Amino acid sequence: MFNKKNILITGGTGSFGKLFTKTILERYNPNKIIIYSRDELKQSDMEFEFKDYENIRFLIGDVRDYDRLSLAMSNVNYVVHAAALKQVPAAEYNPMECIKTNINGAENVVRASINNDVEKVVALSTDKAANPINLYGASKLASDKIFVAGNALAGFNYPTRFSVVRYGNVIGSRGSVVPQFKNLIEQKAEYLPITDERMTRFWISLQQGVDFVIKSFERMFGGEIFIPKIPSINITDLAKAMAPDLKHKVIGIRPGEKIHEIMCPSDDSHLTLEFDDHFVITPSIEFENLKNNYQKNAIGEEGNLVSSDFEYSSSKNNDFLDIDKIKKFLE
Repeated sequence: MFNKKNILITGGTGSFGKLFTKTILERYNPNKIIIYSRDELKQSDMEFEFKDYENIRFLIGDVRDYDRLSLAMSNVNYVVHAAALKQVPAAEYNPMECIKTNINGAENVVRASINNDVEKVVALSTDKAANPINLYGASKLASDKIFVAGNALAGFNYPTRFSVVRYGNVIGSRGSVVPQFKNLIEQKAEYLPITDERMTRFWISLQQGVDFVIKSFERMFGGEIFIPKIPSINITDLAKAMAPDLKHKVIGIRPGEKIHEIMCPSDDSHLTLEFDDHFVITPSIEFENLKNNYQKNAIGEEGNLVSSDFEYSSSKNNDFLDIDKIKKFLE
């Protein structure tokens, strides 16, 4: 579906944007991929990395800047919105900056997409947007709501459709625990810091995340929050898998951090459909221009409503990785 199409990725110089670009170029023949981000050094590095491709464009810009964003979306078919301020403690200390990027930026992406007749937009979310206790999660919940409601704003007059992809921690991404542990191990630290021994996390590789987003473009009608079925890990098992002989030191949870993570809250169980390899949280509002019950998606896969007490949590997951499986995953 990406052949001969123009694709724009906000925050495109991040871990996701680079692998998404690489994957699209390997599997499809896009007309143009536009990398839209505000860091010229990362753009320069990425431009060198993809120097053999003539169909990539790099545009400096911020999602906070509507005019620049709208100009960048001229003749664009598909948008992946990956730009966000994502560090939980940083958001707690800098709340207005987080709001400007994650909430105001989301509104700008919706408006610019509609005004440029973009066909499909997929926005990346996070498990922290489900029952949020920190500002980052709250800002991404607001962003999710903005993108879902974008389908009502587009209405019958515009072709643009919006959906959201929500998943958990990405192995090896910037700021995640794996590179932090690797750093400490290489520095021959005396211990690995554990925030709380009870802590569990959802676990997904970057390639799995990219593949799920690509599939969501095919599956979407508009208004869905797509959630992959992925395994959970215990943080102490991760530490043992990476450094079996290193001691652990409990340092306490960081500002705004959760013990466990949730991707499908029980409060949304009446809206949640289960498919073979993913869940869909359907919109809580109705769209006159999108009259369907979402139980059969755009490629014909069928889902069923979950039970009334269903909750998809990292602590209640049926799929947990033990130490040996974590080691294989990290390889």
